[in-house]
Amino acid sequence: MARVHVGTWQVAYRGIVPDDYLDAMDVERRAATYDADIFTNDERPFWVAERDGNIVGFGGAGPSRDVDGEGELYSIYVDPSEWGGGAGRMLMDETLSFLGARFDAATLWVLRDNPRARRFYEKYGWFADGETKAADARGFVLHEVRYRINLA
Repeated sequence: MARVHVGTWQVAYRGIVPDDYLDAMDVERRAATYDADIFTNDERPFWVAERDGNIVGFGGAGPSRDVDGEGELYSIYVDPSEWGGGAGRMLMDETLSFLGARFDAATLWVLRDNPRARRFYEKYGWFADGETKAADARGFVLHEVRYRINLA
């Protein structure tokens, strides 16, 4: 998963996130940040997509972190070499099935300047709801827009 996470950031966020930050990303350091409990949490499950026994993508969802009573798609990451190969679709289908069984609506946050991801979400019926935020947790600002989907 860490290999997919780092590789996706390094390709998808090039030109959005400073190059020095992306170039310094390390798979081993990323792997060390994962908590094994994320894989056993029924309220906030993660799914993985595999090809030939290798993880090529992952995603997670659960209760919204900012809208009471709604769900949230936390992440979908697919190895750039697998883009367009169906892993993202499978992860989205699992996510929508999980969220739709539990919530009437859900949200996600996506980088404002990531048109590829935004098109992917829009293809599944997600739409920008007008909420934005700017996060400066890494020493640079990331601008995000919130997307929403009605599940009921």
